[in-house]
Amino acid sequence: MDDIDRTLIGLLQQDATQSYATLGTAVGLSSGAAHERVRKLRERGVIRRTTVDVDPVAVGRGVLAYVMIDGTTWMGDTQQALAAIPEIEEAHVIAGPASLLVKVRATTTQDLQLILRKLFDIHGVAKTQTIVALETFFERPVHIPTPPGADGPIPG
Repeated sequence: MDDIDRTLIGLLQQDATQSYATLGTAVGLSSGAAHERVRKLRERGVIRRTTVDVDPVAVGRGVLAYVMIDGTTWMGDTQQALAAIPEIEEAHVIAGPASLLVKVRATTTQDLQLILRKLFDIHGVAKTQTIVALETFFERPVHIPTPPGADGPIPG
C-alpha cells in the first residue's frame, strides 16, 4: 500500500459517494486509474464494504452500552447467538476481566435490560458487566499509518 492508496482510503472514509473522477483528481490520477486502485483495495480486502454512517439517536438507538461477558463454557454457537441479537453491533473475544465484549445500541435503558436478559439466555453466559456511555466525544474511522521512511500522505 502506498501513499496514493492511503489517501484514497482516507477520502472514501470521509465520503464514499465521491466519483472516481473526483478521487483521481485528488491524488493526481485519471478516473479509470483511481477506479482500478479502489477495485484492487476491495479485492485485497483492505476495503471490506461501503456503507452509510447512520446517527443512532436519529433512528431511536440513543443508549450505547459496552457489555463484558464472562462464562463457564462456550459452545460453538455463541457467535451465532450473539449475532442473532440485532442490537449488538460488535462482538469481540478479549483478554482481561471477561471473555467477550459486545457493543450494544438500545432504545431505552428498559430495552437494554431486555437485551441483557437475552445475553443470559445464551448457553454458558455466567456474568455480565455493563458500561453505559453517557456521551460520545468522537468516533473515527481506522487510521492508516504511514510506514517509516515513507514521504507521508499526498497533500489534498
